[in-house]
Amino acid sequence: MAEGKLDTSKKVAHYLPELKDSGFGDATVRQVMNMTTALQFSEDYANPKAEIWSYSAAANPPANTLANIKGPVGYYQALAQIKKNGVHGDAFGYKTPNADALGWLVARASGKPVQELLSDKVWRNIGMEQSAYYSVDAYGVVFAGGGFNAGLRDMARLGELIRSQGKWQGEQVLPAKAMQDIATEGSKEAFARSPYTALKGWSYSNLWWHTGNEHGAFAARGVHGQTIYIDPKAEMVLVRFASHPIAANGANDPTSLPAYQAVAEYLLQKP
Repeated sequence: MAEGKLDTSKKVAHYLPELKDSGFGDATVRQVMNMTTALQFSEDYANPKAEIWSYSAAANPPANTLANIKGPVGYYQALAQIKKNGVHGDAFGYKTPNADALGWLVARASGKPVQELLSDKVWRNIGMEQSAYYSVDAYGVVFAGGGFNAGLRDMARLGELIRSQGKWQGEQVLPAKAMQDIATEGSKEAFARSPYTALKGWSYSNLWWHTGNEHGAFAARGVHGQTIYIDPKAEMVLVRFASHPIAANGANDPTSLPAYQAVAEYLLQKP
């Protein structure tokens, strides 16, 4: 977006005609970024019939039996089969395929796959300690909706790069415009129409969760409690790796979120 390669006001089908007949086709790129697309897709991991399971199956078939798979194979085929249900832009709903669709959009607009972009623009430029890797589908397409693996300290470096408005040791590594957009809250009205009733005053934008608290804190959140938590006021980046047995942040938010806030308050009180 900041480089002028991706117009977030354009429809997904403008960049990905492969998705014109899917639920994504008439959604804008920004609606995909903010997960306000209206898709027939359940992310309820506790429901064995939820679409998340058939979606995952499409992305992870045994490589030697592709010819015997009756459903879609790979993320791109699976995305093309997701249907629309409702009005785009009306409500926030966390659905992993949005992140995969955005990965495809970014790859199409830039001409580079997601993993090469991340390597060229970030990983090689800020002194990461370890190589990172993605899980991939049968065709080698990365799982942009999850499946990213990196070391704890490197994840903290990534968070610090975003907190610092894209600067690293005095050099502008990522466009400040993009980092400012990430740090800007999304629609609280759209979020209030979501099932996340326990997160009062929160919003979501650019694949980041915004707390709406007085510190302007925002976070990247994994389904089992993994977190990159950025508190601009406290100048804090907190990274947590987790494997909570319940696939929903609501299971640990009542203890985790106050703990993150307490660390930020402690840092603000230090001389």
